[in-house]
Amino acid sequence: MVDLYIIHGWTYTVEPWKNTLATLHKNGINVKMLHVPGLTEKSDKVYTIEDYVAWADKNIPNGAIALGHSNGGRILLNLCAKNPEKLKYLILLDAAGIYEPSVRKKVVEKIAKLGKPLKKVPVVDKAFHKITGSTDYSKAPENMKQTLANMLASDKNLDLKKITTKTYLLWGKKDTTTPPRQATMMYEKLPNAELKFYANWTHAPYISSPEELARALTALLKRIQK
Repeated sequence: MVDLYIIHGWTYTVEPWKNTLATLHKNGINVKMLHVPGLTEKSDKVYTIEDYVAWADKNIPNGAIALGHSNGGRILLNLCAKNPEKLKYLILLDAAGIYEPSVRKKVVEKIAKLGKPLKKVPVVDKAFHKITGSTDYSKAPENMKQTLANMLASDKNLDLKKITTKTYLLWGKKDTTTPPRQATMMYEKLPNAELKFYANWTHAPYISSPEELARALTALLKRIQK
């Protein structure tokens, strides 16, 4: 079996991944889903990107194949920027990591910093949900709101040109959270990357197109393992 390590995105349950994971297993792929601290594993800590990189480095063996979705992709990009030899292959699924100065991100950061005074205002949670694409933001404790602000701010310092790891970008054309233009920007900056778009995929293809995602990953892993 081929081992594939996955770091999920900003979600509080990996249950929506179950159909994709089941198909991958049937196809001979041994998936190791890592549960991100503070999200699927509860924590009171405020995390920085450095914390998450250290966590990923500890939980993924050297020479592994790893996939990061959304914020999980951001974590793996930072890991590979720090140590390009850590992974054999990096797979990015609708990944975060591109910094785009914009009103949207300024609003995100301001909302995250405001914290408790706005906690009970429903319109704020709904606005943040729309801006970030996080379906579970309203459930987030205050420390994870600050953690999200830290993740967004970290993109300013991520130097994609340092990542020489062979990287495969799989991206949905219907992604409105990390839109296709960010895939192109990421691809152009990464020294050793391939990019493929999928017409029907959203930001979360494990929900919108689970079987197609499983087929795409199976085909990719078979090709690169030859």
